[in-house]
Amino acid sequence: MNLYFQVPASDTEKDGLRASLPNDELWFADPSNPDERDRGAFEKAEVAFGYCPPDWVTASEHLRWLQLLGVGFDGYLSLDWETLEKRIQWTNMRGVFSSSVAETCVAGILAFTRGIKTAVELCPRHAWEKDKLRTSIRSLDGARVLILGSGTIAQCTRELLLPFGCEVRLYGQRAEVADVTGLQDLDRALSESDIVCSLLPETEKTKQLLNAERLGLLPAQCLFVNAGRGSVVDEAALIEALQGGRLAGAVLDVTQTEPLPQDHPLWDCPNVILTQHSAGGSNDEIARAIRFFLKNLERYRAGQPLQNTVDWRRGY
Repeated sequence: MNLYFQVPASDTEKDGLRASLPNDELWFADPSNPDERDRGAFEKAEVAFGYCPPDWVTASEHLRWLQLLGVGFDGYLSLDWETLEKRIQWTNMRGVFSSSVAETCVAGILAFTRGIKTAVELCPRHAWEKDKLRTSIRSLDGARVLILGSGTIAQCTRELLLPFGCEVRLYGQRAEVADVTGLQDLDRALSESDIVCSLLPETEKTKQLLNAERLGLLPAQCLFVNAGRGSVVDEAALIEALQGGRLAGAVLDVTQTEPLPQDHPLWDCPNVILTQHSAGGSNDEIARAIRFFLKNLERYRAGQPLQNTVDWRRGY
């Protein structure tokens, strides 16, 4: 079988794949800038792993399964899915990096509430402001947290926050897994929250969900966290609220434009932590992704249903 890899694997990881798949033809492409030789290998592949160029996917006659390296597949949404889904299976990494994203969200929340961000910023000034620092620190015990999303990352984030004594609610479309459903209930929940954490994918229903009006519902002491998609929030309205002191702060792993332009106001916005879309990262993230792929490959060979098939109609 011809297997095409467009992932940032190390030489050791590539050798491990070759050892695990001795009877297959493996091709390792440049993950960030694939060339024509890579395209030629892709056209022969039955299985591909990585965020491969969408136009290559459309043109391929042999591809039967594409395993994405992450969860989102925004770049593929404009393809002719009605045709492609009849011959290509699509899977993502849903759940594989949930704990990493959840840990970043909680770390950002603690950085604000426990004064870590302020303490770090005092160091370059050699400023000892213990009394001021102590009186600004907040406790998570009793904090009302609204998580936008009800998937694996949202559930993992909730599990990490509950031992701190937080009151955590999930917003989603399915009542069986979400505590808050419907826009009217969402508006009420936003106005009652100390922390709002968005973990939503990009869909037609989620774009600009947190518009200027809904951001205006957030209490002044509210902390906003976004590790889902930048398109969920009206970024200009968010910046205005932060600059005007109408929010306690923001932890942003995602933004509308990435990389963030050098002259973007978020760089200098007060009370902002930018984690640069690294929340899902870890020093073993590629190894974890490869392990998931290999298990799914076993299922593919056996003709079993693949794990984490994506639903293009829902957008995730």
